[in-house]
Order: sequence, then structure tokens, then C-alpha cells
Amino acid sequence: MNKFNEALNRIDEKNSEDPHKELADGKTYPKELLYSERMTKQLLEFKPEASEELQIAARAQHICRWQTPREDYPMTRVGYLNWRNDLKKEHAEITAEILKEVGYDQDFIDRVSFLVQKKKIKKDAESQILEDVICLVFLQYYLDDFEAKLKEDHKEDKMLDIIRKTWAKMSAEGHEAALKLALPDKAAALVNRALS
Repeated sequence: MNKFNEALNRIDEKNSEDPHKELADGKTYPKELLYSERMTKQLLEFKPEASEELQIAARAQHICRWQTPREDYPMTRVGYLNWRNDLKKEHAEITAEILKEVGYDQDFIDRVSFLVQKKKIKKDAESQILEDVICLVFLQYYLDDFEAKLKEDHKEDKMLDIIRKTWAKMSAEGHEAALKLALPDKAAALVNRALS
């Protein structure tokens, strides 16, 4: 097996340990394994020629995410931002360790770490592609669930705000891909309202 496939397999093995489960197409998956598979699928649809570094970064985007629960941080904006920053670092460290073990050189590892941490979005082409893919996966698979979890109070306003913020992170090419997604009816209606 080559280094690339070995790296993907090891990322999948880590994500298979997720105790949280999610149902998709009548089958139960470890939550982060399913997310990583969706990231790879979306990336290859969006950018079939994506580099190995970008493909690995997409697959490892949420690696072992359950090990750092949101509840461990204050339920404030600052708490949320600290949680997100700690996650990025942890994802990069776990991925770097895997890449080192399978024999990648330091330059390759550094590039994947840079991408996993989504540095220089809007300035670095691959970081922007990764951000677009994250947003596409969110819109396609997680928008409905997210909406269901919000409290009724100002729910629609919050959803429209989230969609607009997601849209602002994306490139023009990402917007084009998002408008072609086959979204569930409720999600499609929200997106249309947010963008009108």
C-alpha cells in the first residue's frame, strides 16, 4: 500500500473510534468517519485534481474531534473560539503524527498541517478550496440537523444569519457549486431566503 492510502486508512481508523453514531442511508456510522467520507466525496466532486495534501487535510478535518467536547469550554463567544482554535491544533498534531509514521517528509507534513488549520483562507487557494468544501458539506448534510437543534426563539433569524456567514466564507466557485446542491426542501428554502 502506498503512503497516501495508508495515511487515509489510519485517519479512518482513528475516526472509526468515535463513540457518537449517525444514521445515513439506513446504515449507522461513527459520526466523524461519516463526516470525513463526505468531505472526501465533496472535495473530489468540487476539485477532482486536488493535491494529496489537500485530500489528506479534507479527510482529517475533524479527526478525533469528540476527544475535545464543546462542553469543556465556557458557553461564550470566547469559549467557542478557544475551542475551535484548540481543535485545529489537535487535528493538525494527530494528522502530522500519522503522516510521519507512514513516511511523508516534513515539507509535506507542514503543508497538510497548514491546510488542516485552514490558514490564510481567501489568500491561499487550497485553504479556500477546503473552506468551500466544508461549507458545501455543511449545507448539504448538516444544515437541517443544525436547524432542528436551535431553540424556537428567533430560530429563523439565527439560521439565515448562519447561512449568510457560511456564504461569506466561500469563493465564487464555491457559491456556484452550492447553488447546484440537491438540498432537502427546508434547507433549500432557508438558503433561498438568506440569499434573497
